[in-house]
Amino acid sequence: MIYVDAHHHLWDTATREYAWMDGPWADPIRGRFDIARYAAATEASQSIVVQAVMDESETLELLAGAARPVAGVVGWTDLTAPDVGERLAALREAGPLVGIRHQVQDEPDPEWLNRPPVVRGIAAVGAAGLVYDLLVKPPQAAAALDVARRLPEVSFVLDHAGKPDIAGGMWEPWATWITDLAALPNVSVKLSGLVTEAGPDWKPDEILPYARHVLAAFGPSRTMYGSDWPVCTLAATPGQVTALAEEALSPGDRFEVHGATAKRIYGLS
Repeated sequence: MIYVDAHHHLWDTATREYAWMDGPWADPIRGRFDIARYAAATEASQSIVVQAVMDESETLELLAGAARPVAGVVGWTDLTAPDVGERLAALREAGPLVGIRHQVQDEPDPEWLNRPPVVRGIAAVGAAGLVYDLLVKPPQAAAALDVARRLPEVSFVLDHAGKPDIAGGMWEPWATWITDLAALPNVSVKLSGLVTEAGPDWKPDEILPYARHVLAAFGPSRTMYGSDWPVCTLAATPGQVTALAEEALSPGDRFEVHGATAKRIYGLS
């Protein structure tokens, strides 16, 4: 049983453009993926829905439409805006905002996270009592580590374990980077998205070493499960994703990874 799903999406590609869906590969996840469809696909009693486009209008829609099992929203705002504090306050008034995310993986500058206006914006996220979700790939890994070190007062959550190229057999420098990030007490991680990085022909033995390394580095008290629905359906059913996570967890890990960590880090009621 999944008690808290710390990472999934909701969207309707008929009403909004998602530029990252840039080819036929995305056809299976085009369409309307709403709360009712999500609830039918999951056993989660609570969940966190995460932004999928860098547009405040999407965040406002997610906040206004939040209903069970959605308990929190990780949204988007312009971190470089001079009035970022006021923007964050307005979003919090609009609904259950628990964090902010920027699609850093799509930024051409690998040092984007270290730009002074961005650092100031992330500091404002922390000052507002919100979490900052890190969506990075290996090219942005060094900058992610830098900003987490520079802002120890901000609670960071690494999405999808940093998106290692599992299909390509990547281990280093990803594994060392995970260990370095885990040494920072203000960083937690989502055990999510790994089936997508492994590709549609994945096998458990290809993915489990990555999941187990994450758990060994961060420990269950800083690791949370996320389905990454509906993106996960490109490579697996939600049930397969859950079963794979269960295989990586020991019985003593489950209470934290399947609920307590997400509730604590994101401040869910």
